[in-house]
Amino acid sequence: MATGFQGKVAVVTGGGSGIGRAAAIAFGAAGAKVVVANRTASSGNATVDAIRKAGGDAIYVSTDVAKAAAVEALMTKAASQFGRIDFLCASAGSQPTPGPMLDETEDAWNLNLDVNLKGTWLAMKYAIPHMLKVGGGSIVSVAAATGLVGFANWTSQCASKHGVVGLTKSVALEFAKQNVRVNCVCPGLVRTPMTETLAGGAANVDGLAAMEPVGRLGTPEELAATIVFLCSDGAGFITGQALAVDGGMVAG
Repeated sequence: MATGFQGKVAVVTGGGSGIGRAAAIAFGAAGAKVVVANRTASSGNATVDAIRKAGGDAIYVSTDVAKAAAVEALMTKAASQFGRIDFLCASAGSQPTPGPMLDETEDAWNLNLDVNLKGTWLAMKYAIPHMLKVGGGSIVSVAAATGLVGFANWTSQCASKHGVVGLTKSVALEFAKQNVRVNCVCPGLVRTPMTETLAGGAANVDGLAAMEPVGRLGTPEELAATIVFLCSDGAGFITGQALAVDGGMVAG
């Protein structure tokens, strides 16, 4: 069992669905108080309700991760509500529809870089000062297999997720001596609403399993378990890593 969460506070961006929702619920189950950040109130509050029904403590904060003022306000609210910030899961992300690089619009490029990369940077930027006040903390960003290898016709996705990996390594080195660990997980195909959209609907998701060497898609709960482990006492010597949790997708 992961340890080190009792009396601690976790902030999860993109906590209303998919990997973020599963991570928020897992932090709550481990004993942390959870701040669920999400743009859509209904799904964010649904995650909070799930944590509370399981006996945990959580609040929802409406947040646009691409806006500095919103992210700063999120971290201020988390610290004022619960007294501290110990963990950050930067899970909020955008996933474009694959297509030729020459056809991608500037607006689409900006959206993906703003949410995936800038949003992760802002979350780290405004969470770390609160972590330093309590002697350290742990951050896990959510990149993707597209952050480790290239995929044709997915230019801004690969660029933004490679950026998240580089950001993770850089920030990990900068704050290593201040007891702030920074890692990222790189999922393959996971059964989430984003993947359903990518597949053209929930009924088509299983057709993507052929892309995974293990022959199936991952689950949000599998990613959440890895995220919580990376924040746990048992991962105290791990920082600056980009961990593929991808069913073997990038192993070849």
